[in-house]
Amino acid sequence: MGRYVLRRLLQAIPVLLGTTFLIFAIVYALPGDPLQALAGEKRVDPVFAAAMREQFHLNEPLIVRYGYYLRDIVSGNFGTTFRGLPVSTIFEGKFQVTFKLTMMALLFEAVIGVGLGFFAALRRGKSADKAILAFTLLLVSVPTLVSGFVLQLVLGVKLKQITGLDIFPVAGVQDGVRSYLLPGFVLATVSIAYMTRLTRTSLMETLRADYVRTAVAKGMPRRRVLGRHALRNSLIPMVTYLGTDLGTFMGGAVITETIFNLPGIGQQLFQSVYLRENPVVVGIVTVLVLVYIVANLVVDLLYAVLDPRIRYE
Repeated sequence: MGRYVLRRLLQAIPVLLGTTFLIFAIVYALPGDPLQALAGEKRVDPVFAAAMREQFHLNEPLIVRYGYYLRDIVSGNFGTTFRGLPVSTIFEGKFQVTFKLTMMALLFEAVIGVGLGFFAALRRGKSADKAILAFTLLLVSVPTLVSGFVLQLVLGVKLKQITGLDIFPVAGVQDGVRSYLLPGFVLATVSIAYMTRLTRTSLMETLRADYVRTAVAKGMPRRRVLGRHALRNSLIPMVTYLGTDLGTFMGGAVITETIFNLPGIGQQLFQSVYLRENPVVVGIVTVLVLVYIVANLVVDLLYAVLDPRIRYE
């Protein structure tokens, strides 16, 4: 197991280098002068511009600038923005907000998605199964921008007016865990639909397997057949999807964080792209790539836990 983990970590190095270089090249290839964005509509002072280009190596070739960036990353320094702020200070508090939002969304996806998929698989072809499939189609069809505002109005505003209870806060993070309930569900809506269909398909295929039929023929209790044999062996594709969604939620929460005014990394990424804060954009993407790599490694290790036939030598 240790050798497998070490090998996977070594394999992640070229992935990290290739991804960060690609993002680095794309960000710095965007049209326009990032220094001009600091001055707005005013003309940038030539002396100031020359000093800034020298400080941030903007006159150097792209590969040389990327080398400077790697040197700083190895030493734990994500660089400095054109405004003179350390990129690491911009991250403070924002990654925690996005991580909590992501964990809440994953919880909704796992509980609701797997639960509905399990329920639909056991009632294949019946009215409950058809209703669940129609519900998942509705979730996929409604954009996050629409579902976010609708749920914010219905559950956050109207429900409070009717009951007098502020169960689902509509903005900010002042209410602790409750602040992430509504945005977490909004962020997970599309993934809940996919997880439901994935669970339903995977479980129905497992229920037709020979070993499940043999367990039923031997008189094993239905609860044990479903829990120990069918559901456990169906979890591998679900765990894979959840691991992928970890990175997707953290990098794709821009709309959700904007609707609910959450000061997370998604909102910061959008603002940094708009303000041409290239060091911040590259730093955020680098951290997100690391999250993807670690999530995929954890998922691979969970395979051996879920299926004893899988061994890493």
